[in-house]
Amino acid sequence: MNENQSNRRSFLKASLTLSAATLVAPSATIASVPLNEDEFKIAVGPYLQTNFNNAMTILWLTNKTAAGWVEYGEQADLLNQKAYGKAELGLMKANSKLNAVTLKNLKPGTKYYYKIVSKEIKDFQPYKLTYGVTVSSAVEEFVNADVTKEEVSFLMLNDTHDRPESIPQLLGLVPDKKQDFVFFNGDIFDYQTDEKQIIEHMLQPCVDNFAKHTPFIYVRGNHETRGKFAREFPQYYMHVGHAAFTLGPVRFVILDTGEDKEDAHPVYAGIVDFDDYRIQQAEWLRTEINSKEFKKAPFRVVLMHIPPRFSGDAHGPKHCTELFEPLLNQGKVDLVLSGHTHKYMVHQPDKALNHYPLIIGGGPKTGTRTITKIKADRNKLVASMLDDSGKEVGAYTALRK
Repeated sequence: MNENQSNRRSFLKASLTLSAATLVAPSATIASVPLNEDEFKIAVGPYLQTNFNNAMTILWLTNKTAAGWVEYGEQADLLNQKAYGKAELGLMKANSKLNAVTLKNLKPGTKYYYKIVSKEIKDFQPYKLTYGVTVSSAVEEFVNADVTKEEVSFLMLNDTHDRPESIPQLLGLVPDKKQDFVFFNGDIFDYQTDEKQIIEHMLQPCVDNFAKHTPFIYVRGNHETRGKFAREFPQYYMHVGHAAFTLGPVRFVILDTGEDKEDAHPVYAGIVDFDDYRIQQAEWLRTEINSKEFKKAPFRVVLMHIPPRFSGDAHGPKHCTELFEPLLNQGKVDLVLSGHTHKYMVHQPDKALNHYPLIIGGGPKTGTRTITKIKADRNKLVASMLDDSGKEVGAYTALRK
């Protein structure tokens, strides 16, 4: 085990002792929420997710099963449209605590106002459904991004490892709050325990600070693949795996790098297959770099938790290098953003190895945490990485080729 790997593992001895009391107080109260903890209420939300393309997904959780919907419109006092969770085989999403409603066919560059509404289901019989109270949020707002916009701006956080206070602290280092999205590049948790952990250690800090009006996008790290709740974990997000989308001058490509240990490692007890999963993604990436959307974009940015290089000699990192680096070079990628190593670094392009620049964020301990801000127009992409004191510790500028 090298020194870097040893440092990464030493922090895992700490237990999950943080509680909801460590979080920032909510910025807006939920309308009509009873004070009695046993009564029906919105547990967390709303929070926004999107792959752009004139759609926005709004998610929230209630403390009991319910039917939910979103009321929205272009005026705060006129929410004249209503949307429900996706229907499956004619059945709308209901009788669940988790809600995900996608607003479609939104107007580019338009501000929308919305509120979430949930009606408690007290009893669900085959021929009789009994409702309880109805609760709703305050009216919130977001701007539906115009995918043809001239400039895009976003932030990257990574490797906070069950330290929810890191989210508002790092976001507070960036005075410009007008971001198109916030990207979480994996290992926001040590491992997946239960729903309470997901709410307290990520969702609530996001909702309190930005997620009601600015979407976040999330890709798993290797630690999100661990624990008894790892298989339920993805349902709380629009997606946590590989994806691609275009916003303004940038084609974004997201890869899910899986675990850093071999599949046969005893800790996985024979119930994982990340090798094949990465191979499938490499095939998908090969198609993506040959797509019209990828080729015509002024800039191409890849986001992946385990770096395709410079992350040790464990099986997962080596497999990522083998599968992804040749494709990243072939695709002439302009920037790769990663985490995982807990040691922040900017690696310059190398004609013999990585033809692409690579920014690796730090974390999770105080003094090693980072937030990376990226802006791009059609001629230039600028990345700046700040440590948790606000000092710039890495930068890279790419000019359009």
